Amino acid sequence: MMAMKLQPELADLLRQAYSGEKAAAFAYIGHARSLRDPEVRRAVKQIEEDEWNHRREVLALMQEYGVPVSRWYECKYHIIGRIISTACHVIGWFMPLYFAGRLESGNVCEYIVMKDYFNALGITKHDAILYEMAVKEREHEDFFQLQVKDSRLLPFFEKLFGWGGRQGFNTLDASKKDPDLAKVDAKSSGCRR
Repeated sequence: MMAMKLQPELADLLRQAYSGEKAAAFAYIGHARSLRDPEVRRAVKQIEEDEWNHRREVLALMQEYGVPVSRWYECKYHIIGRIISTACHVIGWFMPLYFAGRLESGNVCEYIVMKDYFNALGITKHDAILYEMAVKEREHEDFFQLQVKDSRLLPFFEKLFGWGGRQGFNTLDASKKDPDLAKVDAKSSGCRR
């Protein structure tokens, strides 16, 4: 049986997510090593493992629909992840935590938008896993937001980069584990990109 052809935007979003999860995992490896607090280090290591899990889940979707891995994205995000991993050792504690939270906020929407694209094709069988990944990314965002909330740098970075204590790229409530998935979409999740 031939795999269903996905919209080019969805196929590209899957490719970017797959490679982006590797970049994030690499970044969290360096990030965890740069941290002194063992509790925070353990939490960042768990987030790294979550990113590897998401990468496996996205690859399964890509394989199901015959979407090839992008060599370009793999190379690009591999380099980005390694650079960030190394930079975490020299740029202090705030920026790695801040930008990790900002990135995770956007990742929430990435998985909700994927769900919207699949739903537009009449495909709902992936709703639960895509929502689960979005919730996990929101949990990551909340963790990083908590880490930087008392920094005097936060208001400046929030104004400059559009994410922080009072604003994010989504309004997804990570505590709602079993919502009506038919009603979860980018608009209802407050996704802005």
